[in-house]
Amino acid sequence: MRVALAAVLLAACCAHAPPAVRPYPAPAPDALIAALSAQQAAVRGMNARVRATSWLGGERVRATVNMLVERDGHLRFEAEVSLQGTVAVLATDGTTFALYDVQKNELSRGPACPANVASLVRIPLAPADVAAVLLGDARPPGPIDPATATVGWDAGRDVLSVPMREGGALQFLFRGDGAARTLVAVNRVGANGAPLWRTAYEDHETAGGARVPGVIRFAEQNSSFDDGVEVKFKDRTINAASPATAFALAVPAGATVVDVGCGPAPK
Repeated sequence: MRVALAAVLLAACCAHAPPAVRPYPAPAPDALIAALSAQQAAVRGMNARVRATSWLGGERVRATVNMLVERDGHLRFEAEVSLQGTVAVLATDGTTFALYDVQKNELSRGPACPANVASLVRIPLAPADVAAVLLGDARPPGPIDPATATVGWDAGRDVLSVPMREGGALQFLFRGDGAARTLVAVNRVGANGAPLWRTAYEDHETAGGARVPGVIRFAEQNSSFDDGVEVKFKDRTINAASPATAFALAVPAGATVVDVGCGPAPK
């Protein structure tokens, strides 16, 4: 009986283990670059409602956030809390940012550096990088050269590694082959190979004719995703047109205006 039970447990374990060797021919860099380019062309922006939770700094912050996201870094986030309604609004055109704290009736404004953009949804990256993460991928440093990109294999996933100008690489992890190929994670590693940040894309669904993740997880360096940021989508419209005025905030009546620089990202 013990032998039979052990065999069943071993079989169950192995059934879920990723293949040690690719079950299909290794893709050329061009194939993975084309898959990434097609995904980014199909998902240029969105209007979404999400549940965002952050554990950065050891403190849990949770809110429902209405999002307008455009791939070039135009962002608008409106955070809602139960029984209070909208508590904060952040907008950036990719260059400048403004954050309105409803309870304080205070508007902060300044450059759209990672620290400021992370004031609401705590992903401390440049606006266009935050946009790419929320759209389900990541922003490469420019057109990807197949001659400098490499393809590896990691725990059942193809890894497209793209060198970055400032050193290190951006690694795009795909699961599946051909039409089933799906981007499931991105790692940004430094010149020494250590992770700077990473994402996981889970529970993919079809929206607007594109495959997009239902859950996005973000973590910094070697931290667990349980100590990072989680974004769960409630609903979304892909490539929805946004009014040009959505990405700037007028000063509300009686509000205090605070001009800010670029400090460390909020914890």
